[in-house]
Amino acid sequence: MNQVLLGGGVLAAHLAVIAFNLFGLVAIPLGAWRGWSFVRLRWWRLLHLASLAVVALQALMGRACFLTIWQDELFGGASGEPLIMRIVNDLIYWPLPIWAFTAAYVAVFAYVLALWRFVPPRPSRRPSSGRR
Repeated sequence: MNQVLLGGGVLAAHLAVIAFNLFGLVAIPLGAWRGWSFVRLRWWRLLHLASLAVVALQALMGRACFLTIWQDELFGGASGEPLIMRIVNDLIYWPLPIWAFTAAYVAVFAYVLALWRFVPPRPSRRPSSGRR
């Protein structure tokens, strides 16, 4: 498969993860205030918490996101990257020191943990045993 095409797929997946994480950061408190029931779905909240835990853990270990590393390897240092991919990359990859990202990711993870406490998910429903 063409490396640029595969790299584009990795970029698309990375954007989807970023969008999911950002959406949750806004939707959970807003949804609690507006009464949106999906923001209290346990599986959705666990997925959001786990996704941001992976991001924070990678940052604490001093590593770039595995999707970033994979994409960079596929593009071979950005050579031959289509224009739209360069524009998107410029939007999501900021030229800041790693400690700035580590601090931001840990702070966001702490915020998600606080949301878990202040907007708790509903307990999972157990299937009934057949008795009524």
